[in-house]
Parts: sequence; structure tokens; C-alpha cells
Amino acid sequence: MFFAAFFLWPILQILKGGFFDADGRFTVEYFAVLLSDPLYLGGLRNSFLLACATTVLAMLVALPLAFVSERFAFPGKTLLGSLVLVPMILPPFVGAIGIRQIFGQYGAVNSLLIASGLRPEGWAFDWFALNQFWGVALIQALSLYPIIYLNAVAALANIDPAMEEAAENLGCTGLRRFFKITLPLIKPGLFAGGTIVFIWAFTELGTPLVFDYARVTPVQIYYGLRDIGGNPFPYALVTVMLASSVALYALGKGLFGRSGHATAPKAATTSGPRELPPLRRALCTLLFASVTFVAILPHLGVVLVAFSSDWYGSVLPRGFTLENFGLALGRELTVPAIANSLKFASLSTLIDIGLGIAIAYVVVRSRLAGRQVLDSLAMMPLAVPGLVLAFGYLAMSQEGRLFDFINPVENPSVLLIIAYSVRRLPYVVRSAVAGFQQTSETLEEAAQNLGCPPLKATIKITLPLIMANLIAGGLLAFSFAMLEVSDSLILAQKQLYYPITKAIMELFQLIGEGKFIASALGVWAMVFLGVTIVGMSLLLGKKLGAIFRV
Repeated sequence: MFFAAFFLWPILQILKGGFFDADGRFTVEYFAVLLSDPLYLGGLRNSFLLACATTVLAMLVALPLAFVSERFAFPGKTLLGSLVLVPMILPPFVGAIGIRQIFGQYGAVNSLLIASGLRPEGWAFDWFALNQFWGVALIQALSLYPIIYLNAVAALANIDPAMEEAAENLGCTGLRRFFKITLPLIKPGLFAGGTIVFIWAFTELGTPLVFDYARVTPVQIYYGLRDIGGNPFPYALVTVMLASSVALYALGKGLFGRSGHATAPKAATTSGPRELPPLRRALCTLLFASVTFVAILPHLGVVLVAFSSDWYGSVLPRGFTLENFGLALGRELTVPAIANSLKFASLSTLIDIGLGIAIAYVVVRSRLAGRQVLDSLAMMPLAVPGLVLAFGYLAMSQEGRLFDFINPVENPSVLLIIAYSVRRLPYVVRSAVAGFQQTSETLEEAAQNLGCPPLKATIKITLPLIMANLIAGGLLAFSFAMLEVSDSLILAQKQLYYPITKAIMELFQLIGEGKFIASALGVWAMVFLGVTIVGMSLLLGKKLGAIFRV
């Protein structure tokens, strides 16, 4: 019932608004006009190309790192392997604030060029304004590549070394062996991570807004919300985005089956990381360190802005202060925002844990018909972007509709909690399913033979054994709910109910001290999510990639 009301129903409302006119008659006229309008067609084309560029860039960054990390031993591997996950601790649009400060007209890079004598005094050049498309793609790729990295590492660890050794014995070595043997075997894992990155980038709203890149569909939908009751074209745009995302998700399912690594053989033996000569070990360390440095540039920019009292036309801030952090926690906008995010994320996580355990139990332990359909349905929120669901919630709660009593114009709390829980439920389900699969059913059967009822046996025996999985999935759901962008920007329309991400966006748009306070609030969020990611890595290790699997 929960999924029917808050996942399927919003989607049906979107489809209704796109395919039916004001008199209730079926029509495809809106799509015909949309696809003939250069503005809308250009936005769809840019969004698609942006998602492709982001995914390719993220793949080019993640795949070499995953291969080096899994196959070779080198100095600093443990530390650098943890730092690879750093980009996940900040929404891409917050990182865009930092990168604009570094590469803006009067940012650090231009100031360094002037100080070095390579450019004359007063020279100004906005690097990302030169090509906003590639600026947005690069920022998104640097933020999202860990998702592909985690899946690639897990896929590489799953390959039987005997297959590669056999290829090598037959003369297939080096890059040829990688492209002929290794890459096809890890293709399901790469597609799993790439699908998530593509859908995320295709529907990303915050980063284009920060870069003033309005020629993409998510931003056009965002601006179209002002006339959601009388304008059918946002419905048509959202329908196109929904169809594209679900089609890609279905393609992944059809090609690679339920499991992200179903076509990769289970490793019968493990060879362990290979020792390299000193020079090659140093090159591996340099590769990781270089990529990590580039990836955390947006985060460094945000941190420096947060600590600066003035940063204009200089390589580094002219002065440092802690005042911004006090202001970030002391403003009438930010304190309620933090409290709201904690409340919304906590309640949504409790819902996710309850539903996740129930769904995982039915999928793994029961023999009910249709349990695999339930499993697929629970994973569908990964294929349906947050922007689409948020738009659907607005549509179904309009005045005169079935759910108008939870219209977010007055109080979006209920819808935000529901949106967060629906969007993050797959992480808890995947974690719980893995836990049930790894725990022998005979333990529960033994307890039942001693007179313990089935439900009590599950609570007393199985749940404590899979607690690490539940904690990891719950932490991930909670953390990403705290930093959810699309739902927060669209559904939170009154300042009293702003979550953290909406507060950061509003602060950034203030003239003067806005970007400093927004960055300080972003640093608080980075610290919080960073601790969470480290905790999950310790609990799940390489299995963390399974959470980001379609």
C-alpha cells in the first residue's frame, strides 16, 4: 500500500498530466509540441549529452583506480583507498560553489597566473563560463565516480584469477588481456554503477542551477513548477525523463539479470594484491594521490571559502576566521534547517528500516509467489529520479486532488519524509537482503524447533546477526536523506521547513556573506557524511558497492 500510494500513484499523476488534456481526453499533442520546440528539445538533448559525458568521465576516472587498487600493493593504499570515497560526502552542487571560487574570474587560478607573471595585472577569465556544459559534467563526474569505483572493485574481486592466468598462459597479456578477458567479466558491475551515475547526472538539478546553466531539462522543469496547475509541458518533460531512466534501468536488468555481477564467475581462489617494483609502486601511489587531489578540489574550495573572511582576487583567502561556522549554526535560516533535516532523515530512515527488513525477509526467506516482483519494485526508486518523484508529489497534492491534505505549500514535512524514505529504501533493502542471504536459515529453524515462534526467532536470532548490514544501510539512507537535493529544492517552499540543502542554496544566492555561510554549512554536512561513509566502509568493506547496484 505504501508503494502504491507514494511511488506508483505520483508516477500515474505525471503520466496523466502528460497524456490527458484539461477535458480528460487522451492526447500526444503536448509531446509533439515539446519535441518540435527548440527550447525544450535543446534541453533534453543537453541533459542526455551531459549524462553521457558525466558517465564517461566518471568511468575513465574510476576504472583505472579500481584495477590498481584491487590488483597491486603500493604505499598508502589503505589511506588513499579511503580518500577515494571523499567526493561522496558532498552534493555536487555544493562542490560547485567551491570550484567556482577556484576557477572564477577573480579566483585562485587566475590570481596564481597573474602572480606568476603569465598574465598581466587585472586579467580576468571565467574558466567554467567558457564552457558551462563541460564544467557541470566535470563537477558531477568528480562527485559521482566513487559509485562506479565501488562496483568495479567488487566485480574485480569476484573474478576467478584462474581465468586470467589461463589467458596469460596462451599469450594474452597486458592491455589485450584486460580488454579481452577482464573487462567483459566486470561489465555487469560497471553497467550497474554507470546506470546510477547516468540517471543521477541526467536529472541533477543543483549543479546546473549553481552554474547558471539553464539549458537542461531539470532546470526547465524547476522553473515550470511556478505554473504546475495550468502548464502541461512540465508534465510532458518529466514523462520523457521518467521513460528514459526506466528504459535504461530495464536495459540493465535485461542484459545482466537481477544481480549486478551475475555474469561474473565466483572466484574459486584468491591471488591477493601483486607486489610491484619500487618505481611502479610509486606510480600507483601517484595515480591515486593525483586523482584524489583533483576530485577533492571542490571540497577544498568549499572548506577554504568557509574559513575565509575575504577571498577575492588572491590565490588564497586574505584572512581566516571561524566566524562563518558560528553564523552557519546561528542564523534563523540554518538552525531550523539542520533540525528539519535531522527530523526528516531520522523518520524516513526508521520507515526504511522497517520496510527494508520486511521486504528482504519476504524476498529471501519466504516462498511467496511474486516475491521477485516485490524485490524489483523495491529497487525501482533507483531508476526513478528524485526530480520526477518530487514533481509527482506536487502533482498529486494539488488542490482538489486525492492527497491535497498534504499539499507542501502549507507544510511539506509529511511529503519530504515520504520522499526521502521512498528514494533511499533500495539501500536498506539491498543491505538487508545481503544479510539474510549470508545468514543460515537453519539457525531460525533450530530456534523454532525449540518452541520459538517464527517472528520471535527472526527478531532474536537473525536480526542481531545481520545488524552490521542494517546499520550500514540505515546510515547510508540517513546520510543521503540529510543531503537530498531535488526533493528538498522542489517540495520545501516555506523557509520554516527548509532542509539543509535548500538552506545552502538560499544562502549561496545572498549577496555578500552568503557564499561564506553556505560553504560553512556545507562543511558541517561534509564532516557528518564523512564520518558515516567511514563507518559504512568499516562495516561492509568491498561489499559497500552492492548498495549502489541496480
